[in-house]
Amino acid sequence: MTEATISLIDDASALSLFGACDQHLRQIRDTLSVHITHREGKIRVAGEENDVVRATEALEELKSLAEKKGSIAPETVSEVLARVTSNATSATVEIQQVGRVIKPRTEGQSDYIEAIRTHDLVFAIGPAGTGKTYLAVALAVEALKQQFIRKIVLVRPAVEAGESLGFLPGDLQAKINPYLRPLLDALREMMDYEQIKRYTEQDIIEMVPLAYMRGRTLNESFIILDEAQNTTVSQMKMFLTRMGRGSKVVVSGDITQVDLPAHTRSGLSDALTRLKNISGFQGIRLTNADIVRHRLVQDIVRAYDENPKKRRS
Repeated sequence: MTEATISLIDDASALSLFGACDQHLRQIRDTLSVHITHREGKIRVAGEENDVVRATEALEELKSLAEKKGSIAPETVSEVLARVTSNATSATVEIQQVGRVIKPRTEGQSDYIEAIRTHDLVFAIGPAGTGKTYLAVALAVEALKQQFIRKIVLVRPAVEAGESLGFLPGDLQAKINPYLRPLLDALREMMDYEQIKRYTEQDIIEMVPLAYMRGRTLNESFIILDEAQNTTVSQMKMFLTRMGRGSKVVVSGDITQVDLPAHTRSGLSDALTRLKNISGFQGIRLTNADIVRHRLVQDIVRAYDENPKKRRS
């Protein structure tokens, strides 16, 4: 049995740290299997050595946040606990132009980053909110800044999620912009607007619908195919064979959210089976535990994954 002590500065910080009805402390206790007590301005943590180290690290980080911000949201506690319980601290992505260092928040995300860095073709399959697109874009920007590649190509299939966009006003670029928006949103967190605009004009960064990839060969490029569950088998084959010399390809998707017509096989599912024994390829499966959006997203995904018969009962 190991014990550690943390000093608190004031009562206000203690209230923020503990949460309403001590909900934050209970969350830490339940997650790390430690015993936590508070007396005379000190928090005492007891339990197995590794658990105490992790709990202390989480409490120190949350204490610092409480002192700076004055309050702590439950989802922040979940994020901190996800970090300290994973082995993801060494895999970081440096985004030099905005002075940021992006760290994976879960062990699954750490494995994803490592796979991209060590393989030329990576498939990432997982639910919404697991960082599939965000981390791939971050690694692409990092590779461009370090001159490992000469070009970033961001690709999406133009498949509508239950809504018709064909009658939207504007030219072709205006019509395809909604499909590419999630990729642009991720990119704007890594680079400032003027730099994105300049790189786009110089064709260093390209955002393109999947249909426009036919007939091309992309050398020394970092190519990301997002929402790949909405490709057909023939589209996936066409996309993968665009890969040129010195290029890296990341394919991401969620096989539970296919928007293809009924009885059309997803190219993502098909490719996972076909490519599994190819050297240089790695498939990464992210799970609900890797979701790092709002804390409710995990519960939402879990609710939709449940058996309908079980819900009715």
